[in-house]
Amino acid sequence: MLIALQEDGVDVLWSLFKNIYETGQIPTEMLKSVFIAIPKKSNTLDYEKHRTISLMAHALKLFLKIILRRIRRKILPQIPTYQYGFMTDRGTRYAIFVLCMLCERSIEHEQDVSLCFIDYQKAFDKVRHSQLLTILKRIGVDEKDFRIIRNLYYEQKTAIKLRSH
Repeated sequence: MLIALQEDGVDVLWSLFKNIYETGQIPTEMLKSVFIAIPKKSNTLDYEKHRTISLMAHALKLFLKIILRRIRRKILPQIPTYQYGFMTDRGTRYAIFVLCMLCERSIEHEQDVSLCFIDYQKAFDKVRHSQLLTILKRIGVDEKDFRIIRNLYYEQKTAIKLRSH
């Protein structure tokens, strides 16, 4: 859809993004998202057997990718090298590969390996936004970027779409 906008659409988006960046105010229409529960197995009513996705405005997703790229240079030095997941060259698949290699080597050398698996179920639901914002401020995220992130967290409106039978 964004590609179909062509040059005129890019100009409109650029104007919108520039206005959001300068004022820190995200349009109300862009702050609305809808959560949809998709069953992992058909015909189940058990909440645990659903995967939840969030639908939000494509323009907002694009804008937030721009903001993420801007703040990434401040954030990356704060993330330890042993942190995996959602990281370039340090995704979960790579961590699993490293773990498999470690186990294979330990078998070859007849050494024990102790592993600890921690289940951070719904970890992202437990993010303390006030602490996140304090950390972003402490590491020196630009004030305009910070304001946009803060406004996104505190002004976003969400609806849950329930499946009708």
